[in-house]
Order: sequence, then structure tokens, then C-alpha cells
Amino acid sequence: MEIQHGTSTKAVVKKNRNSLLKSVLIITLLLSFTVLLTGGYWIFKDMAPRPLEVTSEKGEVILTKENIMGGQAVFQKYGLMDYGTVLGHGSYMGPDYTAEALKIYTDGMHDFRSQEKYSKDFKDLSGDEQTIIRDNVMKEMRENRYVPDTDKLVLTDAQIHGHDKVREFYHTIFTEGDQWGLKPGLIQEKHMPDGERAWVSKGDQIEQIADFFFWTAWLSSTERPNDDITYTNNWPYYEDAGNTMSFSAIWWSGASVTILILFVGLILFIFYRYHLGMQEAYTAGNFPIIDLRKLPLTSSQIKTGKYFAVVSVLFFVQAMFGALLAHYYIEPDSFFGMKWVHDILPFNITKGFHLQLAILWIATAWLGMGIFIAPLVGGHEPKRQGLLVDILFWALVVLVAGSMNGQWLGANGYLGNNWFLLGHQGWEYLELGRIWQYILATGMLIWLFIVFRGIKSGLKRESDKGGLIHLLFYSAIAVPAFYFFAFMINPGTHFTFADYWRWWIIHLWVEGIFEVFAVVVIGFLMVQMKLVTKKSTIKALYFQLILLMGAGVIGIGHHYYYNGSSEAWIALGSVFSALEVIPLTLLILEAYEQYKMMRDGGVDFPYKGTFWFLISVAIWNLVGAGVLGFLINLPAVSFLEHGQFLTPAHGHAAMMGVYGMFAGAVLVYSLRNIVKPEKWSDRWVKFIVIMLNVGLAGMVFLSLLPVGYLQLKEAYFNGYAASRSSQFLQQETVEMLLTLRAIPDTIFLIGVAALAVFSVKALFNLRKVTHKEEEQLPVKDLAVDED
Repeated sequence: MEIQHGTSTKAVVKKNRNSLLKSVLIITLLLSFTVLLTGGYWIFKDMAPRPLEVTSEKGEVILTKENIMGGQAVFQKYGLMDYGTVLGHGSYMGPDYTAEALKIYTDGMHDFRSQEKYSKDFKDLSGDEQTIIRDNVMKEMRENRYVPDTDKLVLTDAQIHGHDKVREFYHTIFTEGDQWGLKPGLIQEKHMPDGERAWVSKGDQIEQIADFFFWTAWLSSTERPNDDITYTNNWPYYEDAGNTMSFSAIWWSGASVTILILFVGLILFIFYRYHLGMQEAYTAGNFPIIDLRKLPLTSSQIKTGKYFAVVSVLFFVQAMFGALLAHYYIEPDSFFGMKWVHDILPFNITKGFHLQLAILWIATAWLGMGIFIAPLVGGHEPKRQGLLVDILFWALVVLVAGSMNGQWLGANGYLGNNWFLLGHQGWEYLELGRIWQYILATGMLIWLFIVFRGIKSGLKRESDKGGLIHLLFYSAIAVPAFYFFAFMINPGTHFTFADYWRWWIIHLWVEGIFEVFAVVVIGFLMVQMKLVTKKSTIKALYFQLILLMGAGVIGIGHHYYYNGSSEAWIALGSVFSALEVIPLTLLILEAYEQYKMMRDGGVDFPYKGTFWFLISVAIWNLVGAGVLGFLINLPAVSFLEHGQFLTPAHGHAAMMGVYGMFAGAVLVYSLRNIVKPEKWSDRWVKFIVIMLNVGLAGMVFLSLLPVGYLQLKEAYFNGYAASRSSQFLQQETVEMLLTLRAIPDTIFLIGVAALAVFSVKALFNLRKVTHKEEEQLPVKDLAVDED
């Protein structure tokens, strides 16, 4: 009886291992997503109206809701979010159309009232007269004349004149081009059928897009009902429209820094007090010996080789598109005088390709790694696993080829009513048409099925439903699950609410779920290589996941400061965005531990290349995602910077530095296992890692960051619209910095090209399969608990 009792107690202890951390993680997730969804409800309730009719004070209809919605669809159809921005969201070559329209609208009102009062244009008035007109116009445009009962917006005569000026301006721009990379005659009626139209309304498309831009200018300069702040929390900065920094932006910038300092101390105390880092599984002089020739290899693992070859080729193509984009900032309508290049690949299409290929090659690398490790977890290769791997591969090929062709055809107006289904969907980072989204989602479900089949036996053997294998499975489920929020929006969705869901994909899926998956996979690989103990790794993973999801989920709010969302998001976004820095900082400690392990492994340690990439991930996590992200996420900085070059400085450092480098880590790890050891070269890998890191650092710190600083300064002194104009980009200092970027870009491209050659060459030097389907593999059983 005593023995049975003792055994029972031990079983209970094992079953309840890390129960506190598990409970905290579950509570964190529930609370975080409750706040996020509740905040989404606030956005839905408080977003600016799209009035059924916009009329004059005499009741004449000026524009309708159909004009606004149709204009948004036109904006998306031609991929203009990959050229300029609306409400600060989009690309950085063109203007922010909200800020530009707001200036035109305001200037038009100035001229109307000055002619009415002084019979002169505003520019011809004296200083005192201008002050009188400016103050009166400011009060006039900030007054909210929307009537909810009738769903109508009434404009004054001066506002109507401003609206007319907006229409005139954009008719010229979209007819003659903007002389800065936007093609003349881009928007044409022949691109849409004469009869029923999908999303785009009947009537002139240029008039519709102008009305959409005017509407964003109206909501950015009109105060919310019973409030003294506009729908965009006073963004963009333009004093003539009364848009100056709000108290919330100043207060919560300071408060977020204060709270960050407090939590850094608290979390570091908890981390060291309860030993929440991974513990080494070996003693000094007893580093595990890894003989690659004796490692098991299955058919599905061998087939991941072609995944990684395609990854490296897509990476090279994506980087070349990036180089073309960088060139366009200097020569906006040609490539070294070759105008046909711009005619085929204008900025907006090139930018869409650049972003989508980044997501696709990074995601494919991670999918390939998931396929590779599945047999190691389950302990055997399921039947016909290789066939499923091949099916998924060709589905990805169809996705890449089809979506890129669709984007090009759609943005050029060749798909008519099918532009959203097959072409360029129009949202930055979600460019691929809806049908290609379905194929991507289906591919991820196939991948999840492949992974599940591979690890199913391990899941059954692991009694702890929160153990390492289960954590790996949960994180794998989250990859396709969170992508389904991409289907929550269509061209008819209110721009602000669509932006709410869009960031669920960019921030939560790309930056959040991929981060979670990466953290769990790193932990799994460390245990698999017998470098760290399983017990300490699981505990460390729970702690990291609590911090990542606790800060990261609500931290999405820094994207909602000025897009028409509630003012409450300034508080939520700033505080939790600041806290995101903490888990990223702790990863530096992990990187140092990884460096020590690599050093202890000596010259015979086969995974040095993987560790070089992992250490790069940790450094860029701190610098790119942490430091640069913290800088632009302060509401006071974001108010002036929102949509400027500091954003791509952060974006390149975080996207490439973290997710791209991690993709490199899993690529090198997987290839190291499937390539013949005698054909491997760590010198190649070291060269690649150095070139990628040096090139990326130069790109960010020698070009993007200085230009971003100058742009921020321009916005402070001359208003936000001025900082986004082509005149700013043509300043001598800015042109010099953008031109010098060619040096680090070239270094980076050499590294990318070397990786492509290395990965393709690996396909010709693969090991042979050692174990057949359903044959037991001689691998460490991670389902077994450690004593």
C-alpha cells in the first residue's frame, strides 16, 4: 500500500508539473484576447460614419456612401496602398493621401472664405487677415455636422469648395500622373464593365477615389461627437486644420516608459529567482557527440530539400525586388533610364511582390522545418507522408505563380470584376487575391495534417497535455488558425475596421504566432540535440510565452493610434507595446547561452551555422523589433512619424532580422541533416550570415534610420503632408542617403545569392533514406518525462 501510494503521488506531481505557469498562460491569453476583442467592439461602435448622403446646406447631394465605398475599392484595386498611404497605413514612395487631401481641402476653404470676406485669395491676405480666416476655417471644419438620425452629413459652402478642389487635384494626378512614379492614366473606365460592378460603384472611378480621400480628410479633421478630438485622435499633424498632438499621446508616451522600467525589474527578478532559463543538459567536457552519418533519415525529410531550395530562390527574387524599390526612390519612373522596367513593374506592383514573397519564403521555410522534425517527434514515418509533402509543395508553387500573376493583372486593370478574387486585393501585406488566400489557407491545413500525422504517436505517449510535444502541436495549430482572420475583411469593410483585422494578420499572425512557433521549435531542437534539459526548457517556454502573448496581443494597439480607432488604444497600445521589449531582451540572454553551447561543442559541433543564425535572431529581436519598435510605438513619436521611413527601418530589422534569420536557421539545420556531411561547408554558411547581417545593418542604420530622422524633423516643422511629399525625397541629403543604400544592399544581395547557390547545390548532395515508412527511428523519446 505504501509503495502504491508513493507511486500515485509521484504521478500526480508529474501530471501537475508547471501547473502554475500553465494557469498563468491560459489566464493571460483569455484576458489579452478579451481586451483585444472588446477593443475591436469599441472600434466598430466609434468609427467615423460613412454617411448615406453628403449634402449642401440647401440639401443638394454632393456625394454618397457608394462614392466613398467605391473609392476605397478603386484605391485597393490598383494596389495604391503599395504606393502611398491612407490614414498613415501603406507604403512610403507616394504621399499619404489623407494628409494630402486634408491640406488641399483646408487650403480650398481658406481661399473660399478669404474671397468671400476680402475678395482676395488667402495667399494675398495680410498676416492678421490670414489669422482671422485660419481660425474661422479651423472651427468650421472641426464642427461635426453628421446627423445620425438621417445618416446624412451636411457640408458648408466652404467645405464643398474644398471638396471640389480635392476632386480637381486627383483628376489631374490620375490622368497625368504625379511625376513621381505614378503612371499617367492609371485609372481607366475601360478596366471595369459597363454593367454591374464588383465593389466599385457606377460612375467615374477617379471621382470616387477622390471622394474616398476627401472622406478620410474629413474624419481626420472633424471632432467626434461630444469630444474635442478628431476621429483620428488629431492625426495627421497639420496646425491649419487644428490637428496638434493630443494630451493622451504625450501622457501615455511617458507612462509607457515608466511602466516598462517597473516591469523590467519585476520580470528580471522572477526570471532569476525561479531559474526560468533553459538549463544545460551536459557537464563540462561532456558535450554530446552528434554523428550526422548515424542520424536517421526518412523520405519526407529528404523531400524538404526542395522546399529549402525554393525558399532560397524566392528570397533572392524578393531581395531583387527590394533593390528595385530602393532604386525607385532615386529614379521613380525608370531603372537606369530603362523606362520599360517601370512600365512592367511600377512601384506599387513591385512593392506587393516584395512583401508577399517575404511572407511566402519565410513561411515555406518554417513549413519545411515542421515537416522535417515531425518524424523525430513521433518516432517513425507515417505511410504516404512523402506523397502529402509533394502535394503541399506543388500547391505552394501554384500559389506563388498564380498569386504573382494575379496581382500584376489586377493592379493593371485587366481582371475587371474579378480583381478582388484573382488579382491584387489591395491591402498591404494581404495583396494576394481571395482565391489565392484560400489556397494558402488550404496549404497550411495540409501542412498541419502532415505534422499531426508525424507527431501523433508522440502526442499519445506524452501524458502531460502541456508538455513539449503538445506545445509544439498547439503552436502548429495556431499557424493556420490565426490566418483565417484574413477572411474577415473585403473591399466593402469600413477602412478603420478592416485595418483592425488586417493587423491581426500582420501583427498577431506574422509577428505573434510565428514568434511563438519559433520559440517552441528552438526549445524542441535544443532538447532534441541533448543540449538542454526538457524540464527546464518546458518551464522556460511557458515563461516566454506568457511574456510574448501577454504583451504582444494587446500590443497590437500601437497600429490603432491614428487610423480612426478609439482614443483608448493610445493607452493600451503604448503600454503593452513597451512591454513587448522585455521578452525580446531576455532572448539575448538565451543567445549568449546558445553561443556558449556552440563554443563548448568545439570544431566538431555540426550545427554551428544554425547557431550563428539563431544568435543573429536574438540580436535583431532586441535591436529591430525591440529598440526600433519601441521608438516608433511611442504615441508622441508615432504622431509625427506614422508612415515614414522609421517604420521600414523597424520593419526591415524585425522582419528580416528576426523572421528571415530564423528561416535561415531552420533551413541550415534541416539541410545539415539531409546533406552528405562531406559535402557540407560551414565556411559558406559563415560567409552568408556575415553578409546578411552586415548588409541589413547598413541598410537600416546608414540609410533608413537617418532618412526617417530627417522626415520626422520635416513633419515637426512643416506638417506631416510636407514630410511625405516627393519634394522631401528630392532633397540633396535625403537623395545621398538613399543612394548610399546601394552599398549595404549589394552586400546583402551577395549573401542572398550565396544562400541560393548553397541551397540549390545541396539538392545534388543529399543523403540516402535510412528508414522506411512506419519503421521505428532511433531518436530521443521526448514524450518521456525526466526524473
